[in-house]
Amino acid sequence: MRLSSRRHAMKLLAGAPLLPLGGTAASSILAAFADAAPAAASPANLVSARFSSTPSPTLANPAAMATTTIDSTLTLTLADGSKRDYRLGYQPFFITGDMVPDDKGGTILAGGYVDIDNKPIIDRSVPGKERQMFSDAPDGTSLLTLSDASVPGLKGKPVFAVVQFEYTTADQAGTDTYGTLPSPIAVLTLDQDQDTGKLTLVKYHNVDTSKAHGLWITCGASLSPWNTHLSSEEYEPDAPFIADNKGFKRFSHNLFGDESKANPYHYGHLPEVTVHPDGTGTVVKHYCLGRLSHELVQVMPDRRTVLMGDDATNSGLFVFVADRPADLSAGTLYVAKLGEGFSNDPAGAGAPLTWIKLGHATSAEIEKLADTLKPSDIMTVSKTDPNDASFTRIFANGVANWVKLEPGMEKAAAFLETHRYAYLMGGSMGFTKMEGTTVNVRDKVAYSALQNMVDSMVKGGKGWNAESGIALDKPLVAGGIIAHDLAGGQKDTSGAAIDSEWMPVRTRTLLVGEDIPADALGNLAAVDRVANPDNLKFSETMRTLFIGEDSSTHVNNYLWAYNVDTKELSRLMSLPAGAESTGLHAVDEINGWTYITSNFQHAGDWLKALHDKVKPELDPLIRANYRDRFGAAVGYITAEPTGIRMSQK
Repeated sequence: MRLSSRRHAMKLLAGAPLLPLGGTAASSILAAFADAAPAAASPANLVSARFSSTPSPTLANPAAMATTTIDSTLTLTLADGSKRDYRLGYQPFFITGDMVPDDKGGTILAGGYVDIDNKPIIDRSVPGKERQMFSDAPDGTSLLTLSDASVPGLKGKPVFAVVQFEYTTADQAGTDTYGTLPSPIAVLTLDQDQDTGKLTLVKYHNVDTSKAHGLWITCGASLSPWNTHLSSEEYEPDAPFIADNKGFKRFSHNLFGDESKANPYHYGHLPEVTVHPDGTGTVVKHYCLGRLSHELVQVMPDRRTVLMGDDATNSGLFVFVADRPADLSAGTLYVAKLGEGFSNDPAGAGAPLTWIKLGHATSAEIEKLADTLKPSDIMTVSKTDPNDASFTRIFANGVANWVKLEPGMEKAAAFLETHRYAYLMGGSMGFTKMEGTTVNVRDKVAYSALQNMVDSMVKGGKGWNAESGIALDKPLVAGGIIAHDLAGGQKDTSGAAIDSEWMPVRTRTLLVGEDIPADALGNLAAVDRVANPDNLKFSETMRTLFIGEDSSTHVNNYLWAYNVDTKELSRLMSLPAGAESTGLHAVDEINGWTYITSNFQHAGDWLKALHDKVKPELDPLIRANYRDRFGAAVGYITAEPTGIRMSQK
């Protein structure tokens, strides 16, 4: 087979193994590449891509429920009418807790935690078993290349991955550690084999986050149009009530060695990681995109408009418009106001959106305000009615607050107490857990995941307010996905022009799950429909919306593919029971290869009602597979055993 043929053998869905593949699986895949057909032509020859569904695993095969399971076929239809079928499979990049190559000729702990001085944080909860803490919750992942990359000793071409680790569930003694550790983030230098597309890890670099005050609960991520990794900090610590937050004190102690040193106003922002040609990275935290529960952001093709996920009860739909392309250090923040017509019926017409300007700021000026202001300098907040007409009743995270803004503190409130200020300004603060976002550029449609539609979205529910324009008749725990039509020429509610051609102007429901009574396994949502969607990524080439679940209603979470043209929903992969689907990233092309990454976190995180029927049989299997439930996989979907070509011979 000619060398050029081998280089293009897997044009569509090559995996992204961040560690070398080993054993017979790797050998068979690489051998298959050597036998692949002649070189592929342009992806323009691809007419359509269709995925068949992986059956939902059952206790008839408990091993399949305790690991990643794929039994799906990708069918490509080409311009000449021919079709090609490829059986899909999953390969892990690594399991957190592995020792991987560092940049000093030694090894480093994958997903390991460090403090503000980059020293290991040690788990001392079990005497005699002291060890560096590592994450069981890998999340946002980006793959990218640099034209000026300079990494000696590679056999192929350098590719970089940025991987962030959201939290770890518990220490060795079983004590809950959620939100008590500073989130690590790493740059991996990968050697891309030009014959096979395989990526081999050659260096793992921990990014120094000290200049960003450390990072807080980094969840989803996206790759910016200018090739940087846009991270997140969700569940912003509630500054007016921080004295009562024991978890935040533990976070401060683990990061700084002092439980009173961390400042809550430094967290809940947008970190941006720049990868350098030598495989190192630096992080800058942007403070002017609003302090909210940042789940994931999507930058539009104009390189200025940023649609944001807001993972909270009483969350809102926020957009930031940067002053300059590819520069998030200054801009204007808006919150949406829904008109009539919002429902969770996919047949509904949806609701129009108007936009309220919250303010304009630079990151530097908001960071300075964060450094110097106390919550009481910005606003007075009470959770009991002060019987004072100067206070306004709002809802925050499902709880009634009475708020009084201090004179002259509008800008500080807009960017440091964003949820409360957006409510005061009339924003529709009634969504629940608005998670991932992504964009379909060709159709000019954006998508947002609502992990569930409960509480503040339901008439009479916790945090519900009629002013939000959201009034569902009953909760939908399984949640759904909403679509936003995008357009330019918009004005804010004051009549001022909005300088963007990519503003959401109407929102409608695209997909919903279905709540059911518990089935034979314990599922509380229909297994043939999406439930509790979280990660979203759209592939322009495949015309496919990929959907990862974070479900409290499916015994096994799934990764789905939804074709926006045919409306076909296919289950690609089942994750280990109790695990969340994370780290989703679809990259249409890197040096002629396409990659889709998919991670999971907290396998065996048992929920009483959901997992009672399966836990006795599955818990030992998951403990054996994933470091006694302390480990989690970073991995990829690939073809077995041959590569995939997108076009005709």
